[in-house]
Amino acid sequence: MDRSPDLSPPTLRYSRAVATTEDETGRGPVRLEQGRDIGPVIVSAEDLQARISELGVRITADYAGRPPLLVGVLKGAFMFMSDLSRAIDLPVEVDFMAVSSYGSATRTSGVVRIVKDLDVDLLDRHVLVVEDIVDSGLTLSYLQRYLLARRPASLEVCALLVKDGQQRTELDLRYVGFHIPAEFVVGYGLDVAERLRNLNAIYAYAGDSS
Repeated sequence: MDRSPDLSPPTLRYSRAVATTEDETGRGPVRLEQGRDIGPVIVSAEDLQARISELGVRITADYAGRPPLLVGVLKGAFMFMSDLSRAIDLPVEVDFMAVSSYGSATRTSGVVRIVKDLDVDLLDRHVLVVEDIVDSGLTLSYLQRYLLARRPASLEVCALLVKDGQQRTELDLRYVGFHIPAEFVVGYGLDVAERLRNLNAIYAYAGDSS
């Protein structure tokens, strides 16, 4: 597999003084029953889809002749997994895991547990882990070790979001969508206490983060 470096993912910045809150398409005012929990837009719906298309093209080229098994990390990656799989022009297979380190809080607990394991055998398979967001990196590091013990032919990671300056362990991320500020974010599969996953863009969370 070609190990040439990927194009640098966008690094997104914003100013609370000038940012405006947009609707689920990333283009207009938010009108949701959740009240004031939605902060500034971090990644618009349009930018999400454009970047996912780019990632799909790159993954298609890298895995030509060896379609990968996509392993989606639930629940946060379900939207990303759906869109990414359709952007890859290969007969991919999919499976899902649920790995928890947050509970219902907005800060990681530091305790990792497998909530749902895979249904398929990874032996000699080319596995691509599809992750929603990398924060401390501890959960993903644990997951990589866990999956490598099943002896796949290769194991790579595609992360939609990476929080700047938050990693507490060194990670090898083959594909990255966006680098974002160290904010708690919601939308496009990401939640707070199971809420706000259904937004089509990524927003800063403006509610109580205690």
